[in-house]
Amino acid sequence: MNHFSRLALLGLTFTLGACSVLQGDKVDYKSAGKAPSLEIPPDLTQLSRETRYAVPGAAVTASSFQLGQVNVQTMPTAVASLGDVRIERAGSQRWLVIDRQADKLWEPVKDFWQENGFLLAMDQTNLGIMETDWAENRAKLPQDFVRNALGKVFDSLYSTGERDKFRTRLERNAAGGTDIFISHRGMIEVYSTTNKDQTVWQPRAADPELEAEFLRRLMVKLGVTQEQSKALVAAGAAPKGAQISQVNGQPVVQLEDGFDRAWRRVGLALDRTNFTVEDRDRSKGIYFVRYVASQPDKAEPGFFSNLFSSSKKDNAPQKFRISVVSQGNLTAVSVQNADGTTAATADAQRIAQVLSDDLK
Repeated sequence: MNHFSRLALLGLTFTLGACSVLQGDKVDYKSAGKAPSLEIPPDLTQLSRETRYAVPGAAVTASSFQLGQVNVQTMPTAVASLGDVRIERAGSQRWLVIDRQADKLWEPVKDFWQENGFLLAMDQTNLGIMETDWAENRAKLPQDFVRNALGKVFDSLYSTGERDKFRTRLERNAAGGTDIFISHRGMIEVYSTTNKDQTVWQPRAADPELEAEFLRRLMVKLGVTQEQSKALVAAGAAPKGAQISQVNGQPVVQLEDGFDRAWRRVGLALDRTNFTVEDRDRSKGIYFVRYVASQPDKAEPGFFSNLFSSSKKDNAPQKFRISVVSQGNLTAVSVQNADGTTAATADAQRIAQVLSDDLK
């Protein structure tokens, strides 16, 4: 199909509008592996290979953890549970806690994504991370007369102008079970010229409801019934989110959570917002992260390309430490440079705002 025909159909699709993604379980993904410039971020392929399902437990770093015994610590209060599966919720964030070993869950989770129409762009058991390829939710295509008349023969001519990918992270918890986090990243195709003859891909906000839907479906894969999974996802109050305060002139994100829960929430927020966790030291409350500015199309800077100082001319990874410190019933999250020194105020403010927005 030529470029301009595709653009015309793209405009028609936008005009007709797309149905809600979750109405009537309308999730029907199809891999879009050939979509231009939607590759896996390069930083994800460069992590240390020494850790396997890193434990968010006692004094241990992700890079130095060895398989073995850990002290059993109190797990967060379950919001909803059934059998050996429960779901935790904090604001827009949800994650699963499964009373099974991580290495017993890897293959079922891998099968789950493939059964839902995804190809895996990343599948690294040593990191406890898998990530899907970019895929299109075909259920969002308008079910109009024209498309029904054309049928599946011309189905490939239609496009939603959106692509999604999902990262799944498995962490073995201190009780010997596994925490499973699913984070969403989205892209949208937009016109880049006034004549509407060229398009570029730009990031769009993470969709917590898509994450919740796939967590629900994963529960079904792991043995929970459809009705039970819907009840578990809907159950539980949504606690308050986060707010930014100033401490010694530096921005600090404050969470109304104890350390254990805040630690998990911050990790999920980092997954959602284009950071890569290279290492972590839970005993010191530090995530070691790096960020590579996303540029889906060289003609148009990515949404996050202005996140950090404008003096950065290249796309080199930028490293930071995210400090998570317990303060009684509250937890403070701050930003440091890679060497532990105070980050530049502008960078710290931007990162704190991104995390705060996601933690609400």
